[in-house]
Amino acid sequence: MEITTSTPAILFVAAYFCGSIPFGLLLGKLFGATDVRKTGSGNIGATNVARSIGLGAGILTLVLDAAKGAAPVWLARSYFPEHATFQILAGLGALVGHCFPVWLKFRGGKGVATAAGFFGVLCWPAALGALLVFVLVVSFTRYVSLASISAAASMPLLVYFLWAPHYAPPLAVSLGTLAAAILIVYKHDANLQRLVEGTEPKFSLRKTPHKHEEKEAE
Repeated sequence: MEITTSTPAILFVAAYFCGSIPFGLLLGKLFGATDVRKTGSGNIGATNVARSIGLGAGILTLVLDAAKGAAPVWLARSYFPEHATFQILAGLGALVGHCFPVWLKFRGGKGVATAAGFFGVLCWPAALGALLVFVLVVSFTRYVSLASISAAASMPLLVYFLWAPHYAPPLAVSLGTLAAAILIVYKHDANLQRLVEGTEPKFSLRKTPHKHEEKEAE
C-alpha cells in the first residue's frame, strides 16, 4: 500500500473509532438491560461488567475489548509490515478511543483489555509477561486495579527486552509503549487513591448494586 503524509493520521483516527466502540455498555444493556455506568464502579470495562451483569458478559466484554485493540495493529502490520511506527500508532489510537470515546462524552474505560490485545499483536512475549505479572498480583492481593497498574508499569521494560532476540525496539515503539503505560496508570488514579486509603474493593463476582443503592447502604 502506498504511504502518504496523511497515512499516520488516517491510521490513528480509524483505530480511534474502532477502539471507541463501548462493548461493555452495549453488552450490559443486551444481557441485563443495565447501564453499567450506573452500577458498581461505573466503569464500562470487563471487571465492572462481570460484577454488575455476570461472568459471561464480563468475559465477552474482555474478549471484544481486546479484539478492538488487536485488530487495528494486525491490519497495520498486514499493510505496512516494515513500519513498526504505524503499528504502535494504530494501537495507541485504539487505546485512546477506548479510554476517551466520543460517543460517551470522552468518558470511557481504563484500557487494560484493549492494551492487552494491542500488545498481544505488537509483541506477544511482552504481553505474555505482563499477563503473568497481572495474574501473580491479583492472585496474592485480589486487587484487579493493582494488578492492572503493575502489568502496565512493567510493559515498557518487557517490550524493550523481549522485542526481538538481540534487538531493541525502534524508538517510536519504546515511546509509544511508555505512553500507553502512563495512560493506563492515569486512568487508575481513583483506584490508586483508594488503595492508599485502604478502601479499594477486592475482586468478587458478587453482583454490585446501583450507585444510589450503595450510598443508601453506607
